[in-house]
Amino acid sequence: VGRCRYGLLLGEDGFIRDDGVIGRMAGDRFHVTTTTGGAARVLNMMEDYLQTEWPDLKVWLTSTTEQWATIALNGPNARNLLEPLVAGLDISDAAFPHMSVQECTVAGFPARLFRVSFTGELGFEVNVPARHGRALWEKLWAEGRKYDICPYGTETMHVLRAEKGYIIVGQDTDGTLTPDDAGLSWAIGKAKPDFVGKRSLIRPDMVAKGRKQLVGLLTEDPNTVLQEGAQIVADPNQPKPMTMLGHVTSSYWSEALGRSIAMAVVVDGRARDGETLHVPMTDRTIAAKVVRSTVFLDPENTRLSA
Repeated sequence: VGRCRYGLLLGEDGFIRDDGVIGRMAGDRFHVTTTTGGAARVLNMMEDYLQTEWPDLKVWLTSTTEQWATIALNGPNARNLLEPLVAGLDISDAAFPHMSVQECTVAGFPARLFRVSFTGELGFEVNVPARHGRALWEKLWAEGRKYDICPYGTETMHVLRAEKGYIIVGQDTDGTLTPDDAGLSWAIGKAKPDFVGKRSLIRPDMVAKGRKQLVGLLTEDPNTVLQEGAQIVADPNQPKPMTMLGHVTSSYWSEALGRSIAMAVVVDGRARDGETLHVPMTDRTIAAKVVRSTVFLDPENTRLSA
């Protein structure tokens, strides 16, 4: 109770269907989040299993998506800004570590406060009843001016999460990736006696060589930003039709790193660490080096505890 866990949702085939953070609010109550826009789909899948596979479970599923407004507050001054506005909760690093959740009040509004981050920095997500969302936003904006607060949009969030190697289901996965393919084996409860998709993960084809795996790509020219969806080959001079090894899933200019970064799914990707691959485009062919890790910035996670 009071803690969160990152979770992957698999289909019976063992492929990633969704991901999110689950917070335990009480001994018998959980708050489940999904990929943006995925709440209805995930609720439907869970409800289907509850009604057809495990009707004996004393579990009730309720969508509260539209009952809450959520404001994500990120950056080294996030705690400095938030702390004076929080009542009923100590949000110091020791008392409220990363992946914590508690109920409290924020700026006088009843709230659920999550310490989570999709940017790689110290981060809090404040959930308040939807009718208070704008009022809380305006309060945080006014109080944050002394910290040079800045609103950030989806595109900025995409760059920040890519710098940390955080995946977006449906962009960095394509319905054929297992947790291991995506470098997320650590998120699987291997000691669990069973879970949806467990049997499929040990089928021969799922552990065979030649599977596409998510890796990082660094272009030889740091100023070149790859196109998302671009195909990848080993030899750009091979006869057509060329053998495609995979494709670019995410690609951005990183101001923090001063260069372009990209993620891609590539056949035997992790075994190609340090190998130069090629991305043929209509006007040129771009060379890029494979890096095994998709974490381009702050691999030690020091910014999470700023």
